[in-house]
Amino acid sequence: MVSDLPHVAYIALGSNIGRREKNIAAALNALELTKGVDIDVVSPLYETEAEGGPDDQDKYINGVARVHTNLSPERLLAVCQNIEDSLGRKRAVRWGPRTIDLDLLLFDSEIRSEPELTLPHPMMHERTFVMRPLCDIAPEGFHPVLEEPFSSILKELEANA
Repeated sequence: MVSDLPHVAYIALGSNIGRREKNIAAALNALELTKGVDIDVVSPLYETEAEGGPDDQDKYINGVARVHTNLSPERLLAVCQNIEDSLGRKRAVRWGPRTIDLDLLLFDSEIRSEPELTLPHPMMHERTFVMRPLCDIAPEGFHPVLEEPFSSILKELEANA
């Protein structure tokens, strides 16, 4: 897709409650319907074990979408959180089960650390379930803080698994 929107962002998607693929499709549809957001590409979806949080969680379905946007990072994050809320996400347990999880991973190559928003996502490089689908759609990508290619980060995660 060719877009005239000036910014590129990557959003991780995950679900482990209910009809997981349907939840992700609904989130993507809501993103696409958002004025100022165009979905460029979505990775394949991967089924993964839950990491962190309660031990008795069902498996997740995870993927990553690349979007073009004219929204600010703060506004895009708010859109993601509103979509989560509209799809029934409950925040009762940290890293607990969820109908949908949308994490803003990267916004251009912006680096920031604020109470409400850290870019790049502070744990993305520690999560195979994020890096594998990210590498699928951005094999040439580069982590702006670590100054490492996504592919090197994924290779290291897989070697240490």
